[in-house]
Amino acid sequence: MNWLDEGALFSQIGAFLQEDLGRGDITTQSCVMRQQRARGRFLAKEPMVVAGIEAAEAVFSTLDAQQQIESFVTDGDEVETGKVIARTSGFADVLLGGERVALNLMQRLSGIATLTRRYVKAVEGTRAQIVDTRKTTPGLRMLEKYAVLAGGARNHRFGLDDGVLIKDNHIALAGGVATAVGRAREAVGHLHKVEVEVSSETDLREAVRVGADILLLDNQTPEETARLVAIARELAPGVMLESSGGITLENVRAYAEAGVDLISIGALTHSARATDISFKIQPA
Repeated sequence: MNWLDEGALFSQIGAFLQEDLGRGDITTQSCVMRQQRARGRFLAKEPMVVAGIEAAEAVFSTLDAQQQIESFVTDGDEVETGKVIARTSGFADVLLGGERVALNLMQRLSGIATLTRRYVKAVEGTRAQIVDTRKTTPGLRMLEKYAVLAGGARNHRFGLDDGVLIKDNHIALAGGVATAVGRAREAVGHLHKVEVEVSSETDLREAVRVGADILLLDNQTPEETARLVAIARELAPGVMLESSGGITLENVRAYAEAGVDLISIGALTHSARATDISFKIQPA
């Protein structure tokens, strides 16, 4: 997987390191000899889907352009407890200075990839695809959405400039589904699809009538979702259908079996637990 924007990644890494290092690592400077060589390895402390190896390497190479990581897995691989994910060697102060930032990123991204993989496996055999949302950590959207891809799901829109998604507040301000969709159709180019949130059968029928490309069935029960899907398929067989709101690992398959094409889950990025990874350093 090579989805990350390298320039944006290194720009972010520089800011992350500045936050942590400040004016310098006084602990390392006070007790570790300059030019001392060391080696370190990332070790999985629990089963997980790995993500963030490239980000971790960027941390160390920002501190020392010659620093590289030798990885034994690739992002998206499932590993068991005790697996050595990657190793690196170089100046001890570089390894110590980058350790926390590299671990924070790899643990966070692996946690997202691991949770995402669980949702993806839960809907296997259905037409539904798991997608993420904009509910990401400010400043980490690129990396967190990359981790979703590593987990086997797909990305929804990256930002507000990335697609038309008319939600309940837009509808209220525009004065109705038809008005909101009509205005969007007139304003955006022919390459943009228009998605609209519907909360009832009446909204659904109106959205189909005015030519919405994608219908977002928000906060519906699996049973109501199945009913609305059947109506939408009859009215417009080619319309794309998405479910969101209140979806968990326990009920996601029920939504998938209701017949939707997409299931968007904010928890992938806002509620994933960081995985347990250690970075052990020894003299070289």
